[in-house]
Amino acid sequence: MKLTPQQMDQRIDEHFGYEAKDDVAGVLATLAPGATHDIVGYPTGPTQNRDAIRSFYEKMFADLSEGKVKSLCRLYGDNFMVDESLWEGRAPGCPFGIEGKNRPLSFRLLHVVEFSDQGQIQKEQVWMDMMAMLQQLPGAQ
Repeated sequence: MKLTPQQMDQRIDEHFGYEAKDDVAGVLATLAPGATHDIVGYPTGPTQNRDAIRSFYEKMFADLSEGKVKSLCRLYGDNFMVDESLWEGRAPGCPFGIEGKNRPLSFRLLHVVEFSDQGQIQKEQVWMDMMAMLQQLPGAQ
């Protein structure tokens, strides 16, 4: 099934909505069973099973809070999209190895998302603006 841009928007917005609520089960439900989850530069590299993906989200939800994602630009292809977003929230934990001290934090994200024929996320690659994080969090410089 070929998804329309509106269907892709609905699916990624649902995914982001579960992330905003720290709902790990909801996030995982948006992923295809064999999905690849790749936070570019993350020490584990790409993960390909829900247990490994679950571990990432549990850690991330402990390290970041009050997150809101605002889409800035989206581009579409055959069952894939590119989404440039701005994440804003707080860093109570140690996101990506940087001590947050519950400081406010905002950074840009670039998602490249491929969808399965059933409309679930088959592959998610994410690039984060690490330089913005380093500049905002104490002790990171």
